[in-house]
Amino acid sequence: MSFSSDIKEELSKINNFKNKEILAAEFLGYILTGNTTNNSATFEFITENEFNIERFYKILFNLGIEYEPNIKGKTYIATINKNKLLDEYLNIKINSNIDIKKSIVKGAFLGAGSVTDPNKQYHLEILFQEKNNAEFILNICHMFNINLKLLENKEKIYLYIKDAEEISKFLALLGSNRGVIAFEEVRITKEIKNNVNRLVNCETANLNKIVNASVNQINDIKLIQKLKKFEELPEYLKEISIVRIENPDASLKTLGEMLEKPIGKSGVNHRLKKIHEIAEELKEGK
Repeated sequence: MSFSSDIKEELSKINNFKNKEILAAEFLGYILTGNTTNNSATFEFITENEFNIERFYKILFNLGIEYEPNIKGKTYIATINKNKLLDEYLNIKINSNIDIKKSIVKGAFLGAGSVTDPNKQYHLEILFQEKNNAEFILNICHMFNINLKLLENKEKIYLYIKDAEEISKFLALLGSNRGVIAFEEVRITKEIKNNVNRLVNCETANLNKIVNASVNQINDIKLIQKLKKFEELPEYLKEISIVRIENPDASLKTLGEMLEKPIGKSGVNHRLKKIHEIAEELKEGK
């Protein structure tokens, strides 16, 4: 079973069927989505998810809304005749009641939403046929500081999230505790791995810099030796030269600590630069 189906299974088992106002809000969410066809006399809700349809049937039953169930292959279809009772539920007042707002969003997600397994990528979306319906859900989510985005093209209209933290917040809004925990475990594990990789890459880059600098410094020293000019160097340059050749992997800080009279990183760098200048002068004089 997919990650998305796991979320819907958990949400479908939430038992709040005695509160008709909350159920009506969730029903409205279903009806607003792209999986519902609005005809002159009926609504048709279509889904291939068994948890979707089971939940939807229970909502209709508890609200006293008559419907005709049907199955075509793997597709479940619920046909609802329009009447005054249905109109009352569809015209539900959206006031300051937080639970009503949450239930509308939950119905929309159950109706035509999906969330990709976070091990693969971060992506959540809800499909719509009408742009105003998508904007309605979008505005509710913005009230809860959840940053969904709307995309409209020739094929479809949908709200989507590609940010891991925003998806986690959205799942929490729906009431999917298991989903939030599972999502956060993957998200945190990914972040830790990425941080470790960044540290390794950074350390590797620093090591490469040290190695490359060391190679150049040793080449300068060997050139001076080859041209029989090493003994003419001041003692402090001879000392750093010998330490460098004997410790090619050492950092400047470590080299400074190895001297008879230890010096800091900048002091070592100054001496090695002086050796480089002497090597360059010898090259030009050859």
